[in-house]
Amino acid sequence: MKTIEEPPSCTSNIVIIGRNSRGNWVAQEQNGLFGGLFVNRAQAMKYALFENGHHPETIVLTNNIVELDMHRKASFLPEATGIDETSLRSRAA
Repeated sequence: MKTIEEPPSCTSNIVIIGRNSRGNWVAQEQNGLFGGLFVNRAQAMKYALFENGHHPETIVLTNNIVELDMHRKASFLPEATGIDETSLRSRAA
C-alpha cells in the first residue's frame, strides 16, 4: 500500500522575519509556536530554516516591525501591517 505524503508547504510553519523596534532581527512563527532574537538576518534565516524543516518557501521577510512575543499569538498582524493574509497563504501553498 502506497502512502501519500502532503506537500512540504502544508506541514511547515510560516515564519516571519523582520526587525523589532530596537533594530534586532526577529524570527517568529505566525502562530507564536517558536521564535527568537538574532544579531543579523543570516542567523534569523538559519534558525527559521531549522525550525520549519528547511522549507525556504515558508519564510516571509518583512520591512514591518515584528516584536517577539512568546506568551501568546505572534504580534505580527497582516491587517495592521498592510500585508494581505491570502498572499501569505498562497506563498506557503
